[in-house]
Amino acid sequence: MQGIKRKLVYVTVFEAIAISVCTVGFAMLSGKSLAHAGALSVVTSAIAIMWNFLFTNLFEAWEARQATGGRSIGRRVAHAVCFEAGLLLIIVPLTAAWLDITLASALVLNIGLAGFFLVYTFAFNWSFDRLFGLPASARK
Repeated sequence: MQGIKRKLVYVTVFEAIAISVCTVGFAMLSGKSLAHAGALSVVTSAIAIMWNFLFTNLFEAWEARQATGGRSIGRRVAHAVCFEAGLLLIIVPLTAAWLDITLASALVLNIGLAGFFLVYTFAFNWSFDRLFGLPASARK
């Protein structure tokens, strides 16, 4: 599976799992209701989808220009770290406003979730590539 179909399947499955995890995480860590945390999770997911689409296109464009193909552990780690760092810059202020907490508290909350998502993103990407094969950008 390649191209836009691959990206749509990837984002849909990834974000469905992410919404579930974030809803519970936000509710437990903030003391807010599941409904309030769930709404934040859906909004955060929509932002993550847009960021994922942009970031993945940029990453694959960079990847296609590299001399070596494939996705090494280092390349996978770089992908996960850069994606999560960019997402944190976007969602920390939103989380602070939504949950009525300080930016520092929102940062701590999101760093905790980002720690989970670093592992989740790495494992999900690896599993996704094993199930559907590498994207054309990673083949040489």
